[in-house]
Amino acid sequence: MLTFIVFVLSATLIVVQLASGQLTPRVIALVFAMPWVRITLGIFTFTYTYTLAVFGRVEERVPDLHAGVAVLLNLSCILVFFLFVQRLSTGLRPSTMMRLVADRARSVIEEVYPVEYDPKRPEEATSGALPTAPLEVIECSGRSGVVMAFSVKELVRLARDADAIVELVPQVGDFVATGDPLFRVFRGARPLSPEALRGCVAVGAERTLEQDPRFAFRILVDIANKALSPAINDPTTAVLVLDQIDNLLFCLGRRRLDEGVARDRDGKLRLVYGTPDWTDYVTLAVSEIRHYGEGSIQVDRRLRAMLEHLIRELPEARRPPLEEELALLKSAVKRRFQDEVDRKRAEVADYQGIGGSDS
Repeated sequence: MLTFIVFVLSATLIVVQLASGQLTPRVIALVFAMPWVRITLGIFTFTYTYTLAVFGRVEERVPDLHAGVAVLLNLSCILVFFLFVQRLSTGLRPSTMMRLVADRARSVIEEVYPVEYDPKRPEEATSGALPTAPLEVIECSGRSGVVMAFSVKELVRLARDADAIVELVPQVGDFVATGDPLFRVFRGARPLSPEALRGCVAVGAERTLEQDPRFAFRILVDIANKALSPAINDPTTAVLVLDQIDNLLFCLGRRRLDEGVARDRDGKLRLVYGTPDWTDYVTLAVSEIRHYGEGSIQVDRRLRAMLEHLIRELPEARRPPLEEELALLKSAVKRRFQDEVDRKRAEVADYQGIGGSDS
């Protein structure tokens, strides 16, 4: 059983490393966070421990009940192993991993941006909301890392108790080193505990999807970029990525984005933090794929179909960044395709890249 556990762990690590090399290293954490991976390893470890305990009870007589349970558990582990191999082989396919990232991203988008977009209430920038000079600058004192998440409620409570305005300097997903500014405090009537403020921010080794929808786009774009590299040259995978990005941008564009401010129950401004706007998301989702996919008829056609679909379906305020990317795509097609026939083919919007209807 111990040999079996070592074999399963080694095989899992090798398979995950190969998948991360084909897709992106940022999927490793997602794979090991899958419930069925933990459940399988937990069953194997429990069986091994239980079998050792049974062997320890074998003296002049064999405890038939416990020995029988140990045999059944070991036989069950063989069945679980075959199911695990089947789930692992299907779960690490590019389409499955993209769907997993997209599903997680939709959940994060709905959590971070719970309000539907209302054209009558335009999103406003936070510039000018803060006083001119900060009262105190609080630096990062722990280990260097990436801002994974922060507690808005706790920061608002601390700022309200001190009658102050707190600005979180780095955005979620930003790297902060020891000594970098973490907070700026304005107009504090009472002192604010630096340790209490630092305790409201989670800093870790790498980005997570908890409060960072941009990280989902980053993972998907990295998969497309690697597929479009000369070493791999797999534009079909890039088209599959655009399928998920299309859906995520459509979901995101219909929601009111965070303005980066939080107020207390009396309506007073207490917290200001950086947050991406719609242009940031569009640039992240489109620009690199457009650049690395330049010259691929399949990618150009699918990208055009995505942009035209979003321009047609999303509110008018969401259209300028999309129209700008579409203009850049048209310019790239004219620049890369000298033959008129190829250029006309690349200018067709096709949800399948190549093979769909031209109408």
